[in-house]
Amino acid sequence: MSSATPTRRPWWRRPVARWIAALVAARIAFVVAFRGHRPALLNAVRRFNRRVLNPQMLRVAGGAHWYAARLEHRGRRSGRTYLTPVVARPVPGGFAVPLPYGTGVDWLRNLQASGRGTLLVKGRRYIVTQPRVVPTVAIAGDIGAPYRWMSHLYAIRCWLVVAVEPVNGDPRPVPRQADPAVTP
Repeated sequence: MSSATPTRRPWWRRPVARWIAALVAARIAFVVAFRGHRPALLNAVRRFNRRVLNPQMLRVAGGAHWYAARLEHRGRRSGRTYLTPVVARPVPGGFAVPLPYGTGVDWLRNLQASGRGTLLVKGRRYIVTQPRVVPTVAIAGDIGAPYRWMSHLYAIRCWLVVAVEPVNGDPRPVPRQADPAVTP
């Protein structure tokens, strides 16, 4: 009887290594899709987000301990109320929202058509008004270094800037959060 020791698989043949490689490849494809502004890839990512990711994100978006905000807007043709998870960065006088898919997205056109909506950020509700699209360079100093870097990485060319009014006459101003990269 021989007592052969079992042979170990090389690290690149282990299931964990394969999963990590698949995730890295997916991230690279995601960045390539955004940087190249390839319509087919962008539409595939947008469909996945709309059908799979957004319903899950809406469960926690706008919460006190979550990075994403929840935007409530009215449909420009249907009049229905819609909810969309967005990233909202505080800027002087309001919030800025990145537009990684460009300016042709439905939620942006709905907000521009009505001129107002409601934004839930960190557990606080704001009425958003005066939506305007600005180039990334116009607000680069206000959004913080991590978001400047992400805008460059994903080739985000423009942001939505909105003015805010706290709901129910709340006199507190829009919070100006410290840049996470320099917070001790």
